[in-house]
Amino acid sequence: MRAFWSLSMAMLKGFYRDKVSLFFTILFPLFFIVIFGTIFANDNAARPKVIEVGSVPFIDTLPAEARAEFDRVINLVPGTTLDAALEEVQKGDAGAAVEQQQNTLMLHYTSADPVVAGTVQGTFSAFVDQTNIQVSGVPPTYTLQSQQVEDESLQPIQYIAPGMIGYGIAVGAVFGAALTLITWREKKLLRRLRLAPVSTSSVVGSRVSVSMAVAIGQLILFVGISVLPFLGLKLSGAWYMAVPLVMAGTLAFLAIGLLVGSVAKTAEGGSGLANLITLPMAFLSGAFIPLESAPAWLVTVSKFLPMGYLVEGMKDVMVRGEPASAAFLPIAILLGFAVVITAIATRVFKWDTA
Repeated sequence: MRAFWSLSMAMLKGFYRDKVSLFFTILFPLFFIVIFGTIFANDNAARPKVIEVGSVPFIDTLPAEARAEFDRVINLVPGTTLDAALEEVQKGDAGAAVEQQQNTLMLHYTSADPVVAGTVQGTFSAFVDQTNIQVSGVPPTYTLQSQQVEDESLQPIQYIAPGMIGYGIAVGAVFGAALTLITWREKKLLRRLRLAPVSTSSVVGSRVSVSMAVAIGQLILFVGISVLPFLGLKLSGAWYMAVPLVMAGTLAFLAIGLLVGSVAKTAEGGSGLANLITLPMAFLSGAFIPLESAPAWLVTVSKFLPMGYLVEGMKDVMVRGEPASAAFLPIAILLGFAVVITAIATRVFKWDTA
């Protein structure tokens, strides 16, 4: 146990003294949680800005319920002149400008942003059609009712936080294992440990213990920051299953770190290889971008990457309200991945550079 604790403390000190690893493990994911969470928490960020030129009675006379719905999807701001409004639209500072000439609404937009243009045109078209129906008194043959599948209070931070947590866990485990092995090999510490009366289980156990402690600390820190009022993360379902998910994910990425540390010869090479694995994996696994809107091929690729199971598993139990059983399959796959990659890494592992 004495050797175990000594090695654990040495690895822990190496972790927080390595500024690069500390940045990518803690500060980098935390930066994105705070920045993205703050940006998307602003309702105006998701609503196209439309400049109202002069008096637009059509909008001003909308019934209270219709006006509330209009304001929910359109950020209407007063303008000065038509020329000034058109200049803002051309520069991209506004999605469109609207004016009314008798019974005709004139909507001025730019094709530079087709998504915003389509949103604005579709919204105004829907309100004009509905108003025409009410004026004519002819009821529509068909009606459409839309309902959000998630709770209406769900915020973008609900999807940002699990992805960033998964990325942070992956980077911490991969860098921690890889750079420790490479540094100790370069300094001949691995050779000394091999000749010293220290069991292999003590070396491996200390590395696993330190990585687990760091991962749980990351989880507590990231969730603690995300639930603050200005970000507004709301945990639901079997959120406590995030702990075993993080532990299984840590083992999987420790195995990758072991493989990187076994094949890389220098710390610079190991750091580059670790980034080459974790950063693209984050994009391909839904940590940075939601897979719900991704192409089919990207969803297929994510099925072969451990980070995808970690991120999706945490989303299920943390924000989607799923029961504890939703975490069982991701945990099993992550542990299976850890076993396979560890077996490969042990085949190519070297105690020294010779």
